[in-house]
Amino acid sequence: MQKRTLGQGLEVSALSLGAMGYGKARELPDRDDMIKLLRTAVERGMDFFDTAEAYGPFTNEVMVGEALQPLRDQVKIATKFGWDIDPDTGVNSGAVNSKPDHIRRAVEGSLRRLKTDHIDLLYQHRVDPDVPMEDVAGVVKDLIAQGKVRWFGLSEAGAKSIRRAHAVQPVAALQSEYSLWTREPENEILPTLEELGIGLVPFSPLGKGFLTGKIDVGTSFDTSDMRNSVPRFAPEAREANRKLIELIARIGDRHGATPAQVALAWLLARKPGIVPLFGTRKLERFEENVGALKVHLTQDDLEEIEGSSIEIKGARYPEEHMKRVGI
Repeated sequence: MQKRTLGQGLEVSALSLGAMGYGKARELPDRDDMIKLLRTAVERGMDFFDTAEAYGPFTNEVMVGEALQPLRDQVKIATKFGWDIDPDTGVNSGAVNSKPDHIRRAVEGSLRRLKTDHIDLLYQHRVDPDVPMEDVAGVVKDLIAQGKVRWFGLSEAGAKSIRRAHAVQPVAALQSEYSLWTREPENEILPTLEELGIGLVPFSPLGKGFLTGKIDVGTSFDTSDMRNSVPRFAPEAREANRKLIELIARIGDRHGATPAQVALAWLLARKPGIVPLFGTRKLERFEENVGALKVHLTQDDLEEIEGSSIEIKGARYPEEHMKRVGI
Protein backbone atom coordinates (compact mmCIF):
# COMPACT_ATOMS: atom_id res chain seq x y z
CA MET A 1 0.00 0.00 0.00
CA GLN A 2 1.15 3.53 -0.73
CA LYS A 3 2.53 5.62 2.15
CA ARG A 4 2.02 9.27 3.03
CA THR A 5 3.66 11.57 5.54
CA LEU A 6 1.62 13.70 7.93
CA GLY A 7 3.26 16.35 10.10
CA GLN A 8 6.39 15.84 12.19
CA GLY A 9 7.53 12.95 10.03
CA LEU A 10 4.62 10.64 10.87
CA GLU A 11 4.55 8.17 7.96
CA VAL A 12 1.43 6.05 7.56
CA SER A 13 -0.49 4.14 4.92
CA ALA A 14 -2.23 6.43 2.41
CA LEU A 15 -5.62 5.39 3.78
CA SER A 16 -6.67 4.79 7.36
CA LEU A 17 -9.35 2.53 8.81
CA GLY A 18 -11.63 3.95 11.48
CA ALA A 19 -12.96 1.37 13.92
CA MET A 20 -15.68 3.60 15.42
CA GLY A 21 -18.53 1.25 14.49
CA TYR A 22 -16.88 -1.86 15.92
CA GLY A 23 -17.99 -2.81 19.40
CA LYS A 24 -19.43 0.62 20.03
CA ALA A 25 -21.80 0.86 23.00
CA ARG A 26 -22.57 -2.87 22.88
CA GLU A 27 -20.99 -6.17 21.96
CA LEU A 28 -21.80 -6.63 18.30
CA PRO A 29 -22.70 -10.16 17.18
CA ASP A 30 -20.03 -9.93 14.48
CA ARG A 31 -17.25 -8.89 16.85
CA ASP A 32 -15.01 -11.73 15.72
CA ASP A 33 -15.51 -10.62 12.11
CA MET A 34 -14.48 -7.09 13.03
CA ILE A 35 -11.26 -8.33 14.62
CA LYS A 36 -10.61 -10.42 11.51
CA LEU A 37 -11.18 -7.38 9.28
CA LEU A 38 -8.71 -5.27 11.25
CA ARG A 39 -6.09 -7.99 10.94
CA THR A 40 -6.86 -8.48 7.25
CA ALA A 41 -6.34 -4.75 6.71
CA VAL A 42 -2.83 -5.10 8.12
CA GLU A 43 -2.19 -8.02 5.78
CA ARG A 44 -3.26 -5.76 2.89
CA GLY A 45 -0.64 -3.20 3.91
CA MET A 46 -2.69 -0.74 5.98
CA ASP A 47 -0.91 0.37 9.13
CA PHE A 48 -2.97 3.32 10.42
CA PHE A 49 -6.00 2.67 12.63
CA ASP A 50 -8.29 5.02 14.52
CA THR A 51 -10.29 4.64 17.72
CA ALA A 52 -11.24 6.72 20.80
CA GLU A 53 -12.07 6.22 24.45
CA ALA A 54 -15.50 7.73 23.75
CA TYR A 55 -16.46 4.98 21.30
CA GLY A 56 -18.45 2.79 23.64
CA PRO A 57 -17.16 4.30 25.83
CA PHE A 58 -14.18 2.00 26.06
CA THR A 59 -15.48 -1.08 24.20
CA ASN A 60 -13.98 0.08 20.92
CA GLU A 61 -10.48 0.49 22.30
CA VAL A 62 -10.75 -2.94 23.91
CA MET A 63 -11.63 -4.50 20.56
CA VAL A 64 -8.89 -2.65 18.70
CA GLY A 65 -6.39 -3.64 21.37
CA GLU A 66 -7.33 -7.30 21.08
CA ALA A 67 -7.20 -7.21 17.30
CA LEU A 68 -3.89 -5.41 16.91
CA GLN A 69 -1.84 -6.56 19.90
CA PRO A 70 -0.29 -9.47 17.94
CA LEU A 71 0.59 -7.01 15.15
CA ARG A 72 1.55 -4.05 17.30
CA ASP A 73 4.97 -3.52 15.75
CA GLN A 74 3.39 -3.27 12.29
CA VAL A 75 0.76 -0.60 12.99
CA LYS A 76 0.20 2.94 14.22
CA ILE A 77 -2.81 3.43 16.48
CA ALA A 78 -4.57 6.75 16.95
CA THR A 79 -6.94 7.36 19.84
CA LYS A 80 -8.53 10.39 21.46
CA PHE A 81 -9.27 12.06 24.79
CA GLY A 82 -11.39 15.08 25.58
CA TRP A 83 -14.82 14.03 26.76
CA ASP A 84 -15.98 14.00 30.37
CA ILE A 85 -15.97 10.22 30.80
CA ASP A 86 -15.81 8.62 34.24
CA PRO A 87 -12.70 6.42 34.15
CA ASP A 88 -14.33 3.79 36.38
CA THR A 89 -17.90 3.56 35.11
CA GLY A 90 -17.44 4.72 31.51
CA VAL A 91 -20.37 7.12 31.87
CA ASN A 92 -20.01 10.03 29.44
CA SER A 93 -21.62 13.23 30.66
CA GLY A 94 -21.66 14.60 27.12
CA ALA A 95 -19.48 17.55 28.10
CA VAL A 96 -15.90 18.14 27.00
CA ASN A 97 -13.09 17.79 29.52
CA SER A 98 -9.42 18.42 28.77
CA LYS A 99 -8.25 19.26 32.25
CA PRO A 100 -4.63 18.10 32.64
CA ASP A 101 -5.33 15.44 35.27
CA HIS A 102 -8.24 14.11 33.22
CA ILE A 103 -6.02 13.81 30.13
CA ARG A 104 -3.45 11.81 32.08
CA ARG A 105 -6.09 9.44 33.47
CA ALA A 106 -7.63 9.05 30.02
CA VAL A 107 -4.28 8.13 28.48
CA GLU A 108 -3.57 5.53 31.16
CA GLY A 109 -6.95 3.96 30.46
CA SER A 110 -6.37 3.95 26.71
CA LEU A 111 -2.95 2.34 27.10
CA ARG A 112 -4.45 -0.40 29.25
CA ARG A 113 -7.36 -1.11 26.89
CA LEU A 114 -5.20 -1.01 23.77
CA LYS A 115 -2.73 -3.44 25.39
CA THR A 116 0.22 -1.24 24.49
CA ASP A 117 2.90 0.85 26.14
CA HIS A 118 2.48 3.80 23.78
CA ILE A 119 -0.11 5.61 21.69
CA ASP A 120 1.21 6.55 18.27
CA LEU A 121 -1.09 9.52 17.64
CA LEU A 122 -3.08 11.10 20.46
CA TYR A 123 -5.85 13.50 19.46
CA GLN A 124 -7.80 15.96 21.55
CA HIS A 125 -11.28 14.88 20.45
CA ARG A 126 -12.85 18.32 20.79
CA VAL A 127 -11.46 21.64 21.98
CA ASP A 128 -12.32 22.43 25.59
CA PRO A 129 -13.06 26.19 25.79
CA ASP A 130 -12.48 26.12 29.56
CA VAL A 131 -8.90 24.82 29.37
CA PRO A 132 -6.19 26.88 27.65
CA MET A 133 -4.88 25.07 24.60
CA GLU A 134 -1.35 25.70 25.87
CA ASP A 135 -2.14 23.58 28.94
CA VAL A 136 -3.51 20.75 26.82
CA ALA A 137 -0.50 20.77 24.52
CA GLY A 138 1.80 20.95 27.54
CA VAL A 139 0.37 17.77 29.03
CA VAL A 140 0.73 15.95 25.71
CA LYS A 141 4.30 17.23 25.43
CA ASP A 142 5.03 15.67 28.83
CA LEU A 143 3.42 12.38 27.75
CA ILE A 144 5.59 12.36 24.63
CA ALA A 145 8.69 12.96 26.76
CA GLN A 146 7.64 10.00 28.93
CA GLY A 147 7.32 7.76 25.87
CA LYS A 148 3.60 7.14 26.38
CA VAL A 149 2.65 9.12 23.26
CA ARG A 150 4.57 9.65 20.03
CA TRP A 151 2.63 12.29 18.07
CA PHE A 152 0.03 14.94 18.95
CA GLY A 153 -3.17 15.57 17.03
CA LEU A 154 -6.30 17.72 17.21
CA SER A 155 -9.82 16.98 16.03
CA GLU A 156 -12.29 19.54 14.66
CA ALA A 157 -10.18 22.39 16.01
CA GLY A 158 -10.22 25.90 14.53
CA ALA A 159 -7.19 27.70 13.12
CA LYS A 160 -6.49 29.70 16.29
CA SER A 161 -6.53 26.60 18.48
CA ILE A 162 -4.26 24.79 16.04
CA ARG A 163 -1.71 27.62 16.17
CA ARG A 164 -1.77 27.85 19.95
CA ALA A 165 -1.28 24.11 20.37
CA HIS A 166 1.42 23.89 17.72
CA ALA A 167 3.46 26.62 19.42
CA VAL A 168 3.79 24.42 22.52
CA GLN A 169 3.93 20.91 21.04
CA PRO A 170 4.18 20.51 17.24
CA VAL A 171 0.98 18.99 15.88
CA ALA A 172 1.28 16.04 13.50
CA ALA A 173 -2.31 15.87 12.27
CA LEU A 174 -5.72 17.45 12.37
CA GLN A 175 -8.69 15.14 12.10
CA SER A 176 -11.74 16.93 10.72
CA GLU A 177 -14.56 16.25 8.33
CA TYR A 178 -13.56 17.00 4.75
CA SER A 179 -14.99 15.57 1.56
CA LEU A 180 -16.65 16.47 -1.70
CA TRP A 181 -19.69 17.58 0.25
CA THR A 182 -17.93 19.17 3.24
CA ARG A 183 -15.43 21.66 1.88
CA GLU A 184 -15.41 24.34 4.56
CA PRO A 185 -11.84 23.43 5.68
CA GLU A 186 -10.58 24.91 2.42
CA ASN A 187 -11.37 28.43 3.65
CA GLU A 188 -8.99 28.68 6.61
CA ILE A 189 -8.00 25.26 7.94
CA LEU A 190 -6.14 23.86 4.94
CA PRO A 191 -3.99 26.98 4.46
CA THR A 192 -3.13 26.92 8.17
CA LEU A 193 -2.13 23.27 8.05
CA GLU A 194 0.00 23.81 4.97
CA GLU A 195 1.75 26.80 6.54
CA LEU A 196 2.56 24.87 9.73
CA GLY A 197 3.41 21.55 8.09
CA ILE A 198 0.52 19.64 9.68
CA GLY A 199 -1.21 16.72 7.98
CA LEU A 200 -4.96 16.25 7.59
CA VAL A 201 -6.85 13.05 8.37
CA PRO A 202 -10.34 13.69 6.99
CA PHE A 203 -13.07 11.58 8.56
CA SER A 204 -16.36 10.85 6.81
CA PRO A 205 -14.62 11.07 3.42
CA LEU A 206 -17.65 9.31 1.96
CA GLY A 207 -20.16 11.66 3.52
CA LYS A 208 -21.42 9.15 6.11
CA GLY A 209 -22.20 6.82 3.21
CA PHE A 210 -23.94 9.30 0.94
CA LEU A 211 -21.05 9.58 -1.51
CA THR A 212 -21.17 5.84 -2.17
CA GLY A 213 -24.27 6.52 -4.27
CA LYS A 214 -26.24 3.88 -2.39
CA ILE A 215 -28.40 6.28 -0.36
CA ASP A 216 -31.38 8.04 -1.91
CA VAL A 217 -34.52 9.79 -0.72
CA GLY A 218 -36.21 6.46 -0.03
CA THR A 219 -33.44 5.02 2.14
CA SER A 220 -34.43 4.45 5.75
CA PHE A 221 -32.00 4.19 8.67
CA ASP A 222 -32.19 2.22 11.89
CA THR A 223 -33.74 4.23 14.71
CA SER A 224 -30.36 4.35 16.48
CA ASP A 225 -28.57 5.74 13.40
CA MET A 226 -27.25 9.27 14.01
CA ARG A 227 -28.01 10.20 10.39
CA ASN A 228 -31.67 10.50 11.36
CA SER A 229 -30.77 13.73 13.17
CA VAL A 230 -28.37 15.14 10.56
CA PRO A 231 -30.00 17.92 8.48
CA ARG A 232 -28.04 16.86 5.40
CA PHE A 233 -29.90 13.54 5.45
CA ALA A 234 -33.39 15.04 5.54
CA PRO A 235 -35.38 13.77 2.51
CA GLU A 236 -35.40 17.12 0.70
CA ALA A 237 -31.64 17.51 1.26
CA ARG A 238 -30.93 14.03 -0.03
CA GLU A 239 -32.91 14.74 -3.16
CA ALA A 240 -31.02 17.97 -3.83
CA ASN A 241 -27.63 16.46 -3.03
CA ARG A 242 -28.07 13.63 -5.56
CA LYS A 243 -26.64 16.03 -8.15
CA LEU A 244 -23.22 15.46 -6.61
CA ILE A 245 -23.63 11.69 -6.87
CA GLU A 246 -24.57 12.00 -10.53
CA LEU A 247 -21.41 14.00 -11.14
CA ILE A 248 -18.97 11.62 -9.47
CA ALA A 249 -20.74 8.62 -11.01
CA ARG A 250 -20.11 10.08 -14.48
CA ILE A 251 -16.45 10.59 -13.64
CA GLY A 252 -16.27 7.10 -12.18
CA ASP A 253 -17.65 5.59 -15.38
CA ARG A 254 -14.69 7.05 -17.27
CA HIS A 255 -12.26 5.32 -14.92
CA GLY A 256 -14.15 2.11 -14.23
CA ALA A 257 -14.50 3.30 -10.65
CA THR A 258 -17.33 3.53 -8.15
CA PRO A 259 -18.56 6.86 -6.73
CA ALA A 260 -16.87 5.99 -3.42
CA GLN A 261 -13.55 5.47 -5.15
CA VAL A 262 -13.87 8.79 -6.96
CA ALA A 263 -14.64 10.57 -3.68
CA LEU A 264 -11.54 9.09 -2.04
CA ALA A 265 -9.36 9.67 -5.10
CA TRP A 266 -10.42 13.33 -5.11
CA LEU A 267 -9.20 13.73 -1.51
CA LEU A 268 -5.93 11.98 -2.30
CA ALA A 269 -5.41 14.36 -5.21
CA ARG A 270 -5.89 17.47 -3.07
CA LYS A 271 -2.67 17.44 -1.04
CA PRO A 272 0.09 14.89 -0.42
CA GLY A 273 -0.35 15.31 3.35
CA ILE A 274 -3.98 14.12 3.34
CA VAL A 275 -4.77 10.60 4.60
CA PRO A 276 -8.51 9.83 4.33
CA LEU A 277 -10.03 7.91 7.23
CA PHE A 278 -12.93 5.64 6.32
CA GLY A 279 -14.96 3.14 8.29
CA THR A 280 -16.51 -0.11 7.17
CA ARG A 281 -17.54 -3.41 8.70
CA LYS A 282 -17.42 -5.36 5.42
CA LEU A 283 -14.33 -6.72 3.68
CA GLU A 284 -15.74 -6.04 0.22
CA ARG A 285 -16.25 -2.37 1.09
CA PHE A 286 -12.73 -2.20 2.51
CA GLU A 287 -11.33 -3.59 -0.73
CA GLU A 288 -13.46 -1.19 -2.79
CA ASN A 289 -12.20 1.79 -0.83
CA VAL A 290 -8.57 0.73 -1.01
CA GLY A 291 -9.09 0.43 -4.76
CA ALA A 292 -9.30 4.23 -4.82
CA LEU A 293 -5.50 4.27 -4.67
CA LYS A 294 -5.50 3.02 -8.27
CA VAL A 295 -7.88 5.74 -9.49
CA HIS A 296 -5.97 8.71 -10.84
CA LEU A 297 -8.25 11.62 -11.62
CA THR A 298 -7.19 13.76 -14.55
CA GLN A 299 -6.94 17.52 -14.57
CA ASP A 300 -10.13 17.55 -16.65
CA ASP A 301 -11.89 15.48 -13.99
CA LEU A 302 -10.79 17.85 -11.24
CA GLU A 303 -11.81 20.91 -13.24
CA GLU A 304 -15.20 19.37 -13.94
CA ILE A 305 -15.76 18.93 -10.21
CA GLU A 306 -14.62 22.48 -9.44
CA GLY A 307 -16.75 23.93 -12.20
CA SER A 308 -19.91 22.12 -11.23
CA SER A 309 -20.92 24.71 -8.58
CA ILE A 310 -23.12 22.16 -6.84
CA GLU A 311 -24.45 23.62 -3.59
CA ILE A 312 -24.82 21.06 -0.83
CA LYS A 313 -28.09 21.35 1.07
CA GLY A 314 -28.26 20.81 4.84
CA ALA A 315 -25.81 21.18 7.74
CA ARG A 316 -23.41 18.34 8.46
CA TYR A 317 -24.35 18.19 12.16
CA PRO A 318 -27.39 19.19 14.23
CA GLU A 319 -27.06 22.75 15.52
CA GLU A 320 -26.00 21.69 19.02
CA HIS A 321 -23.11 19.59 17.67
CA MET A 322 -21.93 22.37 15.38
CA LYS A 323 -21.18 24.49 18.47
CA ARG A 324 -18.37 22.07 19.35
CA VAL A 325 -16.38 22.32 16.13
CA GLY A 326 -14.01 24.92 14.73
CA ILE A 327 -13.13 26.60 18.04
